[in-house]
Amino acid sequence: MPTTTPISHDLVHLTAGGVSLVLDCRANALPAVVHWGAALGSLSDDELVALADADVAVVANNEADVPVRLALLPEPHRGWTGRPGLSGHRDGRDWSPAFTVTALDVDGNRVVADAEDTVAGLTVRVTVELLGSGLVRARAAVTNAADGVYTVDDLTVALPVPSRAREVLDFAGHWGKERTPQRRALVVGAHERDSRKGRTGADAATVLSVGEPGFGFARGEVWGVHTAWSGNHRHFAERLATGRQVAGGGELLLPGEVRLATGESYEGPWVYAAYGDGLDDQARRFHRWLRSRSQHPSTPRPVTINVWEAVYFDHDLARLTDLAERAARLGVERYVLDDGWFRGRRDDHAGLGDWYVDEDVWPDGLGPIVDRVRALGMEFGLWFEPEMVNEDSDLARAHPEWIMQADGRLPVRSRDQQVLNLAIPEASAYVLERMTAIIGEYGIDYVKWDHNRDLVEAGHPGGGAAVHEQTLATYRLMATLKERFPSLEIESCSSGGARVDLAVIEHTDRVWVSDDIDPSERQQMHRWTQQLLPPELLGAHVASGVNHTTGRSHDVSFRAGTALIGHLGIEWDLARATADEERTLASWITLHKEWRALLHGGLLVRVDEVDPTRLVYGVVAEDRRQAAFFVASTGRSDVSGVGRVVFRDLDPDTRYRVDPVIVGAGDDVRAPAWWSGDRVFTGRVLEQVGLQPPLVPADRVVPFRVTAV
Repeated sequence: MPTTTPISHDLVHLTAGGVSLVLDCRANALPAVVHWGAALGSLSDDELVALADADVAVVANNEADVPVRLALLPEPHRGWTGRPGLSGHRDGRDWSPAFTVTALDVDGNRVVADAEDTVAGLTVRVTVELLGSGLVRARAAVTNAADGVYTVDDLTVALPVPSRAREVLDFAGHWGKERTPQRRALVVGAHERDSRKGRTGADAATVLSVGEPGFGFARGEVWGVHTAWSGNHRHFAERLATGRQVAGGGELLLPGEVRLATGESYEGPWVYAAYGDGLDDQARRFHRWLRSRSQHPSTPRPVTINVWEAVYFDHDLARLTDLAERAARLGVERYVLDDGWFRGRRDDHAGLGDWYVDEDVWPDGLGPIVDRVRALGMEFGLWFEPEMVNEDSDLARAHPEWIMQADGRLPVRSRDQQVLNLAIPEASAYVLERMTAIIGEYGIDYVKWDHNRDLVEAGHPGGGAAVHEQTLATYRLMATLKERFPSLEIESCSSGGARVDLAVIEHTDRVWVSDDIDPSERQQMHRWTQQLLPPELLGAHVASGVNHTTGRSHDVSFRAGTALIGHLGIEWDLARATADEERTLASWITLHKEWRALLHGGLLVRVDEVDPTRLVYGVVAEDRRQAAFFVASTGRSDVSGVGRVVFRDLDPDTRYRVDPVIVGAGDDVRAPAWWSGDRVFTGRVLEQVGLQPPLVPADRVVPFRVTAV
């Protein structure tokens, strides 16, 4: 458990999960971070004072006459010339507040500082917490305590980053290729990643890390931030001419979105800060915290079939029933009916918002397919897109004023749809009523919650931007449905992986990583989405033989082996599968179920590889007694053999038996000599020396079972 060492609340040392956070709260000033990084052990009061004093920089020529003090909410009046923590004004005044702390509460692992500026008529609350996994999270809130409206333009928290951290890693991407890593040097100036899409975005930074040059999965200190918000948001790293460096984030507010009347408050989102010695160490802090939450899925993640790429909008009961029966024979545990079940929805140009079962397609309602799926022993899931509306819909014709717009004009269409303004109480109530009716009537177990367009010119019909309110209204709708149906699970799907963040995951039970399930693409997307989320929260499906997005063809073992580590599913018309393919797929599903507890509860390991055509990754049990590793060949190397593979993070002194697992015929796998017989290796040998891998063709995954003996 975290421990706290305060000195009359002037200096606070929090430590947990191998991380220390030291805060300087002296002289009634907002908390400033003295140290955020590796655990410092027990420190005496004198040592804490010395540590804080040692952080005070010498004043250089042509700088402020006093050392600049950097608080979690950076303040220009303290001499800080980087991004300020609070930007706002009261009709042009009160734009540079000077806060004095009036109360400081240290409660276990949480520090809350309340401060005021009586001249500006503002109060702020800064909250910072060290979680048990070693994650730090911080947020700020501002209240207008004076007459007149105070407009908040920006509220940002930032943490200092050591000067030895000079390389930035974050993510880019687009539809069908989410979370593409990108690196650059941190130079003087700001590396800023803004998202103005009204949702997290397929190109979201996700986790913005600054680390020692050359840091990798296994080693190299990194300090990263994640803004837990599903609307417009910002991540940034900044290096000043003074050499001071910070990383931070917050909500990106559109003009006039937050205007506080007297007594009103605005609270920014949590910004999570993750330190690690290597990217795997950093990722595990996110994973351990997510797994510690009470709402984290506690039952085995059911193997799922989604019918979208099998039938699209062609909903035929006989065909869908046949899919269910084929899936059940393979060991599938959840069946999801995707888009096309509601009124007028024969393509993606009409019907959104009319959440009534289409009587023409389903004359007896959904009962026949739901009953058959349940009789086969599977759960039943259903697709919704609650935040969207087609102009060609009964809802839009009845309530055009519920469509988000700017200055009385509709935004440009995207996928021939518009955005329903859930901040309008009547609109939100309508969606809640319809979803409640459908979920309740059919006992829906799972909702695939889609969101297929960016929020462009997202405003109220009467004027004013509305992304902030829309985001909060979406959270409320999800939370209310969970309250009404406590066993309901929700997937965050947003044109694939465009809403993957720690705020939406508070209300959902998994994310859809991407609409592209080509295994060559998914190998990379799974690898990097796991920087934030553990495998059990990643929807990972077995694609069709010919991929619907890329047109590439892959063997069933590559498709299934790639999906095995995540929340396994199928997105394939099983009626097109051969008997051999069905048998192979069934074997992969059996293996997944055998390994599911380990894959979804252990420590993520990603091995740093020098050859781009090979990926090595796996999961090691917390007690280091067992592990599952995967060697994926994703292309043809420049050399015939790329050398030994290493399996990291096992106990160095424990002896392990390593067993390759060949699913399917395996006649295209050339086994090395060590495969014959019962070979045992220490964890130290497996990490420092490694083993010769099999020779396999491109686009193949070979799993390895590693067991302590």
